[in-house]
Amino acid sequence: MSVMKRLSMIFKSKANKALDKMEDPRETLDYSYQRQLELLQKVRRGVADVATSRKRVELQINQLEQQGTRLEDQGRKALAAGREDLAREALTRRNGLQTQVADLRLQHNNLQAEEEKLTTASHRLQAKVDAFRTKKETIKATYTAAEAQTRINEAFSGISEEMGDVGLAIQRAEDKTAQMQARAGAIDELLASGALEDFTGQRDDIQAELDRMGAGSDIELELQRMKAELGQGPAPRDAIGPGQPGQAQQYQQQPQYQQPPQQQDYQQHQDRPPTQPYQAQPHRPGEGA
Repeated sequence: MSVMKRLSMIFKSKANKALDKMEDPRETLDYSYQRQLELLQKVRRGVADVATSRKRVELQINQLEQQGTRLEDQGRKALAAGREDLAREALTRRNGLQTQVADLRLQHNNLQAEEEKLTTASHRLQAKVDAFRTKKETIKATYTAAEAQTRINEAFSGISEEMGDVGLAIQRAEDKTAQMQARAGAIDELLASGALEDFTGQRDDIQAELDRMGAGSDIELELQRMKAELGQGPAPRDAIGPGQPGQAQQYQQQPQYQQPPQQQDYQQHQDRPPTQPYQAQPHRPGEGA
């Protein structure tokens, strides 16, 4: 197969596929019905033309017959008047008219037969067009119902183009929303940690320092409270905590936890400064035990 034939076949196949995709059976049926109506109109016009020709031939035949009758009367009158030559001429003309009438009658018979054929064909075509119209409307209604059912099923199953576009739009909106939420959370964390500065408000270094101290103090208080519960340290004392007014007063008003003597000695040992390590006092003579 040559290159040109292959290209021609490919082009035809592509064109056929494109036309098949673009073709709407309802439009095709309507076009076919329109063409049949046009053909029926042409047949009816042909019947009318043949009937007109037949009628014209009938008029010509009537006129020629009237002329023949008049020539016959004139020949009879001429013969009665002794003009045999005139009577002969009138009869000759009458015979010529009779020949024309015979030809016209033959033509009239042909036109009448043709008119009958066209009339029969017109009736058959009319019945065919009516049947095609009924079938066309039935097919169109069935196709429309099937198309609607297909679109409904595709919408329910989510495979239609419209629903696919809606699903993609929703997915993109959800992705952008999640991305914006993650970005907002990250910025909040960076602002809280001090990695980013909030230029929309006034900068207060002292308040930031107090907040950091308060946060560290909260942790220390929690550790001391846990140690006190485990018997490894004293109860927590005053602490500066941001957002907790009156917390130091609450701890001052509460009675201090009384520790056993062994734990008090251990605590005193723990409370000594690191430059003065705890040392046992030597026993001197004369001192009470």
